[in-house]
Amino acid sequence: MAASVSYELTRCAVCGESDTIEVAGPDDIRAEAELLWQFHMRRLSPHTPSERLVDRVAFSQARPWRVVRCRTCGLVYRNPVETREELRETYVGADASRDALLALYEAQRRSYRTQTRRLARYLTRRGSGLEVGSYVGAFLSAARDSHWQFEGLDVNPNVNAFARSLGFAVHNGDLESFSADSSRTFDAVAIWNTFDQLPDPRAALRAADRLIRPGGVLALRVPNGECYGVWRTRLSSPSVSVRGVATAVLAHNNLLTFPYRFGFSPASLTRLLTETGFRVERIVADVNVPTADEWTK
Repeated sequence: MAASVSYELTRCAVCGESDTIEVAGPDDIRAEAELLWQFHMRRLSPHTPSERLVDRVAFSQARPWRVVRCRTCGLVYRNPVETREELRETYVGADASRDALLALYEAQRRSYRTQTRRLARYLTRRGSGLEVGSYVGAFLSAARDSHWQFEGLDVNPNVNAFARSLGFAVHNGDLESFSADSSRTFDAVAIWNTFDQLPDPRAALRAADRLIRPGGVLALRVPNGECYGVWRTRLSSPSVSVRGVATAVLAHNNLLTFPYRFGFSPASLTRLLTETGFRVERIVADVNVPTADEWTK
């Protein structure tokens, strides 16, 4: 029997307003799921193990019922949304084989070298750092190669054990609890692919602020909800070529079926950061971490 999932209606996490425009409804999400399968089945060997479909056609969270955009600040988000308890259980209980985790680790390390270089531009020395949502340790590896002293933090004990087996210092838990329980501070806090999955982004920023030393840096990497909203309208274009390009853009960047809790626009993220005491130094356009492996045609 399938496990039940608990949902709740919510307001915008940035401005608190409830006036929204529907970006994608249940039928739209089902159609996107079919497009996503078709896209990857053309790229993948028919013998691909199911565990290698993770973060391609299978994601940690179930597909959303509905995706909306805030009329006030532009944040794109799920509504209704999984409860905080449901969200935590999803990530704590996720498991994968060591081979699958190693494949993700190797595929992601090159991309994270770029993030390390970007981060280094804003600090005068290679100091200490904390990565929130460190997962398999790919960024920790890139940071170590660049002589950073980064530690990881993740709610999943299984992936943390894997990262420790590679020699990385990783803590079990979430950002808010870690910040409340620790008196330590860091030169940098990086949240590369996790900020959009946190239950309360505003509370997470306050927690991060307590951990960052004066003059330190917060680095965030989030899916662009504005991009999702614009490109998904082109999935229904009368032009076959336009539909094909839209499918490829959304699929390559893991935006089809919106497997995120929040999709920030540059404006909505800037507003949230400013209201929590941060100053935005730079916004950089990016693409998804490559997932190609030996099973990709």
